[in-house]
Amino acid sequence: MTRPTDAGTPTIPEAGDVCRTPAWRLAERLRRREISAREIVAAFLDRIDAVNPAVNAIVSQRPREDVLAEADAADAALASGRAVGALHGLPIAIKDLAQTRGLRTTFGSPIFADFVPEEDCYHVERIRAAGAIIVGKTNVPEFGFGSQTYNPVFGPTRNAIDQNLCAGGSSGGAAVALALDMLPIADGSDMGGSLRNPAAYNNVYGFRPSQGRVPAGPQLESFFAQMGVEGPMGRTVRDMALLLSVQAGYDARAPLSLDGPAEDYPGLLDAGKASPKVGWLGDLGGHVAMEEGILGLCEAALRNMEPAGWRTEPAVPDFDVESLWQAFVTLRHATSGAALGVHLHDPARRHLLKPEAVFEAEGALGLTAPKIYAAACVRTAWHKAVLALFARFDLLALPTAQVFPFDIGTHWPAVVGGRRMDSYHRWMEVSALATMAGCPAVNVPVGFDASGRPMGMQLIGPPRGDLATLQAAARYEKATPFGGGARGKG
Repeated sequence: MTRPTDAGTPTIPEAGDVCRTPAWRLAERLRRREISAREIVAAFLDRIDAVNPAVNAIVSQRPREDVLAEADAADAALASGRAVGALHGLPIAIKDLAQTRGLRTTFGSPIFADFVPEEDCYHVERIRAAGAIIVGKTNVPEFGFGSQTYNPVFGPTRNAIDQNLCAGGSSGGAAVALALDMLPIADGSDMGGSLRNPAAYNNVYGFRPSQGRVPAGPQLESFFAQMGVEGPMGRTVRDMALLLSVQAGYDARAPLSLDGPAEDYPGLLDAGKASPKVGWLGDLGGHVAMEEGILGLCEAALRNMEPAGWRTEPAVPDFDVESLWQAFVTLRHATSGAALGVHLHDPARRHLLKPEAVFEAEGALGLTAPKIYAAACVRTAWHKAVLALFARFDLLALPTAQVFPFDIGTHWPAVVGGRRMDSYHRWMEVSALATMAGCPAVNVPVGFDASGRPMGMQLIGPPRGDLATLQAAARYEKATPFGGGARGKG
C-alpha cells in the first residue's frame, strides 16, 4: 500500500509492522525474546534503503555488516542472561551536531566534512551505554542555524509528508527519519526551536527539556552557554520518555546539569494532573507574525481537550516581548556567534560559512559587556514573568511555528503574515519564549491545513516540570487523531 503524492513527488511505500511499532514496545518484545535485535535492525536498515534516497534524512551511514554485527552481539547478550540497558538492541541515528566517537560528524559544514571525533557527546555516551545501536547521523542545517535543514555537505532534507517542502530544523533529519519509520527513536537539540519546529513540520513529537536536565558537553565553554539543550524526539510520547530516561541525569563534567538521576519517565506518564489549566498565548496579542490558519488549528486542538477536563484561557503576558527577542538575539550572538569567530577570522574558512553563520559571528563582534549584561537582565525579568503565569496556569500553549512548511528551495521565509522578517530566524520567534525561561516545552501535533501541511503546538511547563509536561503531552496524545509520523495525514 502506498500513500498518494503530488506530481513530481516520490511515492513513499508504507512501512512494515516492525518499523511501525513504537520504540518502547520493541524494547519490551526484545527483552521477552519475542523478536531479535537482528530482526529489528535489519528491518530498519531495509526501510532506510527504501525511503532515505527520497528525503535525505540519514547521513554518514555505517556499513550494514558492522551494524548487524552489533545486533548479533546484542542478541548474544540477551541469550546469556546479562543485564541490558533501556535501549538495548534498538537502532538510532545521532543528530549531526553531536559528536560520535569514530563516526563522521560534520555539523553540516564543509569545514568539518571529514571530521571524525575521538569522543562522544555526553548524551551519546549514555545512549551507547543503554544498548542502542548507532546506524548513522541525522542531517542538520550548517552549524544548526535556521529551521530549514540543508547544507553543502549532504544537501537538503525533504519533508516527510510532501517532499516539495522543507523539513524544519535543526533536527530536521531526525524528525523526517521518525515520521517515515526509518528510526524508532531519535535524539535532537534545541536552542531556538530545533526539537520543536521539525517535529511540528513532520507530525511527530519533540521535547525540549528544562535547562540542565540533560548534561551538555563536551564543549569549550560550560558555564555561560545556557540556551541550547539536548532532548528526545519520538513518534509517541512514551518513546520520548524512554529516551529522556537515558539522556537525563547529573554529570560532573557538565557543571550546570541538574542533580540526581533521571526519573522513570515512561513509568510515570499515566499519573499527573488530569485537568490542567492552560494559558493560551496565541500570537502574543498580535506581536508575533503568523501565517493564516495556524492559530485556528491550535485553538481547535485545545477545544478538543475540553471533554477531558482541560480548561483554556487567553494569557497575554504583561511583558515587552520585543525586548525579549532582542535579548535572545544578543545572547545567541554571545554564545553561538562567538564560537564561530575562529572560522570567521580565518581567510581559508570564512568563505565556507553560510550567510546565517556569518550573521551570528559578526553579531558577536559588535557586543559589549554592558549589552550582554542587559540582555541577561531581560532574560531574568522574563523568567520572573513566566513564574507569575505559572502561579495561574499549569501549562502555557502557543503555536510551534509561525509558518507552515515552505518550499524546499527557500532558505527562510522573508515575509510572514504580511510582515517582513528582519533576520533569518525572526520567523521562529515563538520558540524563544520557553528557551529564555529555561522551561520544558513539547511539540504536540495539531493536524493539517487545507493543503495538507502539518502544524504543531507547544505545551510549555514550569521550570524543571519535565515530567508534568510529558504527562500532559501523553494525555493530549490519547485524545487526538494526529501524530505518529507521516501516516497521520488525512
